Amino acid sequence: MDGARPGNTAGASARRDPPAAGERIADWADGRLGLYRLAKANMRKVFPDHWSFMLGEVCLYSFLILILTGVYLTLFFEPSGTEVVYHGSYEPLNGVIMTRAYESTLDISFDVRGGLLIRQIHHWAALVFVAGMLVHMMRVFFTGAFRKPRELNWLFGWTLLMLGIITGLTGYSLPDDLLSGTGIRFAQGAILSVPIVGTYLSFFLFGGEFPGHDIIPRLFPIHVLLLPGIMLGLVVAHLILVFYHKHTQYPGPGRDEKSVVGMPFLPVYMAKAGGFFFLVFGVLAMMGGLASINPVWAFGPYRPDLVTTGAQPDWYLGFSEGLIRVMPGWEINAWGHTLALGVFIPFSLFPLILLALGLYPFLEAWITGDKREHHILDRPRNAPVRTGLGVAWLSLYAVLLIGGGNDIVATHLHLSINVITWFVRVAVFVLPVLAFWVTKRICLGLQRRDRDKVLHGRETGTVKRLPNGEYVEQHEPLPQSRLFTLTQHEQNPPYEIGPLVDANGVRRRVRTSQRVRARLARAMFGSGARIAKPSAEEYREITSGDSRH
Repeated sequence: MDGARPGNTAGASARRDPPAAGERIADWADGRLGLYRLAKANMRKVFPDHWSFMLGEVCLYSFLILILTGVYLTLFFEPSGTEVVYHGSYEPLNGVIMTRAYESTLDISFDVRGGLLIRQIHHWAALVFVAGMLVHMMRVFFTGAFRKPRELNWLFGWTLLMLGIITGLTGYSLPDDLLSGTGIRFAQGAILSVPIVGTYLSFFLFGGEFPGHDIIPRLFPIHVLLLPGIMLGLVVAHLILVFYHKHTQYPGPGRDEKSVVGMPFLPVYMAKAGGFFFLVFGVLAMMGGLASINPVWAFGPYRPDLVTTGAQPDWYLGFSEGLIRVMPGWEINAWGHTLALGVFIPFSLFPLILLALGLYPFLEAWITGDKREHHILDRPRNAPVRTGLGVAWLSLYAVLLIGGGNDIVATHLHLSINVITWFVRVAVFVLPVLAFWVTKRICLGLQRRDRDKVLHGRETGTVKRLPNGEYVEQHEPLPQSRLFTLTQHEQNPPYEIGPLVDANGVRRRVRTSQRVRARLARAMFGSGARIAKPSAEEYREITSGDSRH
C-alpha cells in the first residue's frame, strides 16, 4: 500500500495542474461565444474538389487584395477638383494645369515608394475581380447551381457583380486623366438623356455645369467607403449561405442529394485555400510589375475640349458603351424638349440585359414548378435551352464589346468605322439567335453520344473481321461509375395544362399565365429539347444479346 501511494499522489497532482494559457483563452472564448460548438459543426464541413469551384475563390481573394491595395492608395490620393500647376518628377507635364486629383495620381506613380506597383496591382485586381465574378456566375448558371435553396445566394452574387461594375466605374474615374474624364463625360451624357429629370440629376451629381469641381470629391467616398462596405457585407452573407447550405457537387459515384464527397474544411481545404490565395496574390503582383495598365501620364489631364482615339472604359463596361455607339441617333422634339432616344434607349437596355440574368432562376423555377432542393449540378449538355440562352447572352456581350471599342478595332484591323458599326447593328440581332441554335444542337448531339456510349460501350480502336467479311470495331462496356454519371440526370415531363374539359363536360378556365408557362415548358424541357436517356430495359436488352461487337 505504501509503495502505491507516491504514484497515486503524482497522478492526482498531475490532474490538479492548472490548464495552459491557450486552453484558458479557448475556454473563456467558448463560454461567451460558443465557439466550440460552432467549430465542431462547421470546421469539418466537406467541400467537393473540382477546379471550377476555385472561380469563387479567385473573386474572394481579388476582393481582399483590392481592399489591401486600396487602403494604401487612399493614404496618398487627394480627391480634389481644385486646379493646380504641376511641378513634379514627370517633366513632360511640368507647367501644365491639372486637378489636384490628377497631380496626386502622378505623385503616387512617380514619387511614392511602390506607388505605381500598388496602383497597377489594384487595377489588375479590379479587372480579375469582375471577370472572376462573371465567369463564376456563368458556371453557376450553366450547371443549374442557382436552384433551390440557392436563389438568394444567386441574387447576392448578381448584386455583387452590379456593385463591382459600378465600383470599377467610380475608381476608374478618380484619377481625372483624359481617358477617365472622357468616361465621366460619357456617363453625364447618358444621365442627361433621362426624360424630365436628367438635367436635374446631372446638376446634382456634378454640382453645376459639367465638369464642375464636385464630382471627384463625391465619387471618392462612394468608391472607398460606401460601395466596398456594402460589398463586404454581401460577401460575408454569401459565404455564410455557402456554409449553411450543403455544397453543390458534380454528378458521380457516391454523390446524391443527401451526401457530399470531398475534403474537410480543416485542415485540407483551408491549407489549399491559403496556398491559392498567395498564388493569386503572386500572379496579380507579377502582372502589376510587368504589364503596364492605365498609364495616366501618357493621356494627360482631362480637358472638356479634348478627346482621344482609344477612349474606352474597362472591358466590363464596354458593352454599355457599345450599345450607345451603334444606336442610331434618333431624337424626338416636342413642346420645346428633345428626347434623345439614341442615348436613352441603350442607357435603359444596359441594366435590363443584366436584370434578365438576375431573374432567370425564378423564371425557370416558375416554368418547372420544381420546389425540391437540388445539390447535384446539371451537366450543361443536359439542359440545352438553358445552355443556349447563356451562350446567346455571352455572344451579345461580345458583339457589344466590339461596338464599344470600334475605334480600336478600326485602327488595328484597318477597317472602316461604318463597316464595324453596321456589323454590330446586324450581329446584335442575328448572332445571339445563331449562337443559341448552334449551342442547342451541340448539346443534343452530345446527349446522343452519351446515349450511344451507355448502350454500346466505349470504342476500343480494335477492328474485327466477321465471318461474312464485314469489318466492325469492338466496343467495351463502360464501368458502372461512368454509366451512373451519364444517366443520373432526371428527365421529368414538362408542365402541361391538362384537359380543357372536366369529367362533367364543363370547360375549365385556363389563365393566360398557365398557357405561357406550358408553352415555355415544352420549349425548354419538352421532347425537342432533350434526347431520351436509355432505360434499364434497353441497356439489359442490348448488353445481354449478341449485338455488342
